[in-house]
Amino acid sequence: MSGTLNKVMLIGHLGDEVKMHYFDGGNCVGRFPLATNETYTNKQTNERVTNTEWHNVVVRNKAAEICEKYLSKGDKVYIEGRLKTRKWQDDKGNDRYSTEIQCTDFTFLSNKNETPAGNTSHQPESNHATANTTSQPIAEDNDDLPF
Repeated sequence: MSGTLNKVMLIGHLGDEVKMHYFDGGNCVGRFPLATNETYTNKQTNERVTNTEWHNVVVRNKAAEICEKYLSKGDKVYIEGRLKTRKWQDDKGNDRYSTEIQCTDFTFLSNKNETPAGNTSHQPESNHATANTTSQPIAEDNDDLPF
């Protein structure tokens, strides 16, 4: 064992629709912002304070297509994955960095029948999926466990 761990678990709300990018060969990437909130009471003023943290989530291939189909802005979702920092250069040649959550697993937590906008899009057969980093479809486990 290497003695290190890179694991992220978040529950939050989508800040925008899933943006898809398709590549030659059929692979694709979906990206969306995820907001998580921290609420506490300021002891000096007795005022409720809410801080929002924004996370850039990246999901690939079949899992990205599932997210695009069933998730929309404001939906609550559980995301599991790892942190990845990318380095790139802007149009002025300056080095820029972007830290993202490379999603490996997700679960939809919003009930589409209860959304404020009254969105009645179809629910997926399962609200839990594993992000697949290859172009292979997500296989179902065929074990005979009772749970």
